[in-house]
Amino acid sequence: MSRVIAARTDFAVLEETVDWLVVDKPAPLIVHPTSKKKEPTLLCGLKERFAARGEESGMLAFINRLDRETSGLVLVARNAGAARSFGKAMMRRQIGKAYRAIVRGWPDWEELRVDGPILRRGEIVEEARVWVRQMVHPDGKPCVTNLRVERRIERPEGRFTLLQVTTETGRMHQIRVHCAHAGHPIVGDKIYGGNEECYLNYMESGWTAELRDELLMERQALHASRLNVDWNGERREWESPLPDEMAAFLG
Repeated sequence: MSRVIAARTDFAVLEETVDWLVVDKPAPLIVHPTSKKKEPTLLCGLKERFAARGEESGMLAFINRLDRETSGLVLVARNAGAARSFGKAMMRRQIGKAYRAIVRGWPDWEELRVDGPILRRGEIVEEARVWVRQMVHPDGKPCVTNLRVERRIERPEGRFTLLQVTTETGRMHQIRVHCAHAGHPIVGDKIYGGNEECYLNYMESGWTAELRDELLMERQALHASRLNVDWNGERREWESPLPDEMAAFLG
């Protein structure tokens, strides 16, 4: 029996000022509305939160964006001035971001710097079945991801590793692509987990027992765990613990 994995809307606002707010986003939850279908989004949820307090939400600009199935910290500007300031900081790589990911296998390294350039697979493969899929290719855009082993575990399904991840660039699907390229795809990743048929099967038939047995987790095990940025001369930092489903996987 199949089902669609419902979006979670239980996001938490960790800190809020008149200029910005920091949100802990659950997975799966998309950040922005898409033209494809009507579904819950973080943007709509934030607007509803302000409306419930009798306030106008005004401008809401997401400074860092997370994939639907990636959880964790999101910085949101509430006015044009904050958006410009954070945007410049992002371009100058002055916003610190760190992630945690559960990947398959035990790496034969403790730390690894992955610098493979990335492009969309459809740019070089005529009949790419998953349009959004990225890949490492010499003609791609420069990308750098730093991986560090935090913990190794064994489960009945095999060996797995909890990684701490930092990025020096911010390309689409960068961490997911680089983990897979390093030989250790992220648990639950329907596109880069080793078999893109999982994504196609999910889009066609929903979540099934077969997908559960292959992917092991309904969402990809990637979490934006730390965020820091300068604001008015002060370094502000936030942390988010692993979500329950990732912590449970680690035992």
